[in-house]
Amino acid sequence: MSTSDLRFELFAFRFLFAARDAIRFPPGKAGNIVRGAFGTSFRSLACDPRCPGPADCERRPTCPYARIFEPAAAGAGPSGLSDWPRPFVFRASHLDDRGFSPGESFHFDVHLFDCREPALAHFVLAFAQLGRDGIGPRRGRADLLAAHQLGLDRHPSIQLFDGAAHQLRPPREPISLGLDPDPEPVSRVLVRFVTPTELKSGRQLAARPEFPILFGRIRDRLSTLRALYGPGPLPIDFRSIGARADGVRMTRCDLRQSRALRRSSRTGLTHPLGGFLGEAEYEGPLAEFTPFLRAAQWTGVGRQTVWGKGEVEVAAL
Repeated sequence: MSTSDLRFELFAFRFLFAARDAIRFPPGKAGNIVRGAFGTSFRSLACDPRCPGPADCERRPTCPYARIFEPAAAGAGPSGLSDWPRPFVFRASHLDDRGFSPGESFHFDVHLFDCREPALAHFVLAFAQLGRDGIGPRRGRADLLAAHQLGLDRHPSIQLFDGAAHQLRPPREPISLGLDPDPEPVSRVLVRFVTPTELKSGRQLAARPEFPILFGRIRDRLSTLRALYGPGPLPIDFRSIGARADGVRMTRCDLRQSRALRRSSRTGLTHPLGGFLGEAEYEGPLAEFTPFLRAAQWTGVGRQTVWGKGEVEVAAL
């Protein structure tokens, strides 16, 4: 296996708005509000109003809304997946419990994992429509001012969309994350769980992010996203790397539970948005695993990542 085989690629974009009305994002729900508003705006632009929905749509194979927002396998997907993970996540937790007066600016980020068809134009059109329709509980309107591509440092590297001139240019090369082991030994790391995180262990939710569970969910997510939207699953021995992850132990765990609910405007049903927040420290032979942990800063880990859950930060100690 060559070094270039073990990589994960993505695009990262920042969308900048100016509020026209007063806008407020409730505590812990900014990511979910943005996701829901995006889906509504996207479908109104891409779909025939008479469409029964992606599950029964005759145009599903070519529908951009279905491909991006409600992806599904034509047959069996990787590991039997029928409903695929969406090829993007939102980063909007910095907007939680914040308000903006008319004229004030705000932004959120989108990390997009389908590098073959990045679909930036669909996001720009949907976010412009979202601004016109309004966002937040009071449907405050906003103008989409610009979209920037982000670099590896998470700072804007180039402006791709100019709202004043209504000009859009294609993105440059994606961010490429190497997943080969770090060249120097790493014995301790700190992982911060920035937004509520839920990790499955078997059929249950894990009470604590023990390292084999955390790493296993990160490894599986990276490989699934690569299989569906990139060059293929990770070319690694899953069993052996999982066994080596058992040699890393948690030395400190400082977590608290966050409990919140969201109500679907489409179905009227409520769904939990909770999970654990806080930080954990790990000790052991970590050089093989830290590139995966850093990649998870872009993809998120665990359940409901598309809403911004499972956002992590990683630091060597």
